Amino acid sequence: MSEHYEKVKVQLEQMKSPAEDTGAEAEVAPAAALPVSASVPASARSARRESSRTSIQPRNRSKSRSKTSSRDRNANVKQDSDKSKAPSRVGSDQMLQIKGTGKILQGKAETNGSREEDKAAIGKEGGSKVVQKRRAVTVDTSKAKTSLEALKLSIKQLKWKEFPMGRRSACDIYWHGVSFHDNENIVSGQVNKFPGMIEMLRKINLSRAVRTMQELFPEEYNFYPRSWILPEEYQLFSTQIRLLKDNDSTLKPTFIVKPDSGSQGDGIYLIRDPADLRVISGSPVKQAVVQEYIQKPLLIDKLKFDIRLYVLVRSLEPLEIYIAKEGLSRFCTEPYQEPCQKNLNHVFMHLTNYSLNIHSGNFVHSDSCNTGSKRTFSSVLYRLASKGVDIKKVWSDIIALVIKTVIALVPELKVYYQADIPPGKPGPTCFQILGFDILLMKNLKPVLLEVNANPSMRIEHEQEVSPGVFEYVPSPVDEEVKVGVIRDTLRLMDPVQRKPHISNLLGEASEEAIVVEVGSDEKAGLVESLPSLCLKQVFPKYMKQFNYLRIVERIADIFLRFLGVKGTMKLGPTGFRTFIRNCKLSNSSFTMASVDILYIDITRRWAGMVPDSREAGMGLQAFVEAFFYLAARRFKALPLREQVLSLLELCESALEGQGHVEKSRPQKQLSSINPASAHSTAPPTLSSPAHTRRHQDDRADQTLRHSAKANVEC
Repeated sequence: MSEHYEKVKVQLEQMKSPAEDTGAEAEVAPAAALPVSASVPASARSARRESSRTSIQPRNRSKSRSKTSSRDRNANVKQDSDKSKAPSRVGSDQMLQIKGTGKILQGKAETNGSREEDKAAIGKEGGSKVVQKRRAVTVDTSKAKTSLEALKLSIKQLKWKEFPMGRRSACDIYWHGVSFHDNENIVSGQVNKFPGMIEMLRKINLSRAVRTMQELFPEEYNFYPRSWILPEEYQLFSTQIRLLKDNDSTLKPTFIVKPDSGSQGDGIYLIRDPADLRVISGSPVKQAVVQEYIQKPLLIDKLKFDIRLYVLVRSLEPLEIYIAKEGLSRFCTEPYQEPCQKNLNHVFMHLTNYSLNIHSGNFVHSDSCNTGSKRTFSSVLYRLASKGVDIKKVWSDIIALVIKTVIALVPELKVYYQADIPPGKPGPTCFQILGFDILLMKNLKPVLLEVNANPSMRIEHEQEVSPGVFEYVPSPVDEEVKVGVIRDTLRLMDPVQRKPHISNLLGEASEEAIVVEVGSDEKAGLVESLPSLCLKQVFPKYMKQFNYLRIVERIADIFLRFLGVKGTMKLGPTGFRTFIRNCKLSNSSFTMASVDILYIDITRRWAGMVPDSREAGMGLQAFVEAFFYLAARRFKALPLREQVLSLLELCESALEGQGHVEKSRPQKQLSSINPASAHSTAPPTLSSPAHTRRHQDDRADQTLRHSAKANVEC
């Protein structure tokens, strides 16, 4: 009798609840009811807390107040009452209830922290709602080439989707093996190459970029050996070395010659006199860089070695730089001796290139990271630390070297970037892994040897298993370092984490998508299976220490402002005149005729130094030279750096004052454009602004030549 009374009492209480809840949504679950996934943005989480229509909670966490029929409630009231006393844990197969619908979503945890929801019918009481599952990140590896195996392992560890033969629809990430232009049809996503990076990291362009910085900051950029560019500076090189020897006959310097576009040690050789330069095709040398040779390197086991560090440039604007915490140490295979005439040709003694030393009979392949001819950089650091070396100081100097080098490259890279992906044109974003080759001197000072745009990412090496029979076998050292670099680069570029959650104008979650939050134990599946990031951010982390070095980048911003035609990399005479006029740099002693002569002189000289230029005009490096000249002319009493800074402030102030006028002009042009043709990709017609600007430059160039000739004759 008592049992029957209790059941009737519960039913009566249950019958009252629908009346109390009529016209209202289900109660919002407390924040502690369901752990929040890190992959869901905070704005979306707060929107769901404010809007009960999209809130989600695990089943059986508390007594349900959802709108269900009285019959269902009567049938399950005792079971719900019992379970409410002991809340169930959220397991790997979670039951998620959408409040206001009475429906359940059931899904299985994935190791990448996402959920794969089963198809579930959603009631119409809460509006039309569609459940979307988090799709896997897609990677196009059809152009990966030598980094393919390490890339495959990385994608497998991340549980992402690989498309080795490419894909008709767009992928999230495109992995190229050589350059940005490996695939010309990418209009979205992310590409692992920057436009122009290969060109900028050739020996000559790298030397020019660093040399410009050395003019402004000689002490900060003394980590790069003194260099001469051949053949244009052959006479200068010969004269300076002759004078050096005349002043001190005991000096016997050694120089290393590196072909401009060479790689893997090909064509590198040592000389002690300019006369030793090899004659090629009737000229002293083809394009190359000759540098002072570091005669006193740090030795381990009496062997010379260098360091290969991997650096990720995540973006140019804003500038983001990461350095891998682990690198490779590559050893020579012949005991080192200071260079003399007898051993200049001993490549296994002087050159650390892996591609050269692997052919030495003394090369040691080792499964250990601490021994052999290729070891981890950390093993070298541990060994140095055991001898009392300040490892933190070494790392600090290396980080400074990397940041300063990238800062020297950024101005020209920005010009290449806007040429291939002009503002307003659809295109991908870019990132790139660079290989820095660094040598430690005997006093532990790091020296930059070169930077590789396409560092080898092979994780296997060729080994002779029997006489004349070779096969590729895994390299534990390479795999440990390179797979981590690629995998963690992908983790940093994960588009799901970089893109904010889509929300409406009111900041609330969209009605067409219900984001299912999962427990922290699901997210832990991937986190626990992967080590912590091996890439350390160094910029903008250390921005305050190095931002003062970005002077040339500010000059590049002015250069880009006056290019005029989208997609071009050279400034025409009209653009240069406009720069002078807008910055108010001409006066009675520096007339526009003098401006024309300056433009012609500098442009012609650089055209001779860069014979393979794809277009005529003044490039960024030539513009920087002209800017330095203008600064020295206007502020004669100041040192060069102060001259350039003063002119920069003058130009930026003048352009800033014209900013309001410049901003109003494009609006008038846009208002007269036919909306139907606003996004047309057709080539410019004869009356297009691009053609008109080029035509003006051509006519101006002819006029400048005549006026300059007349001025010279006068």
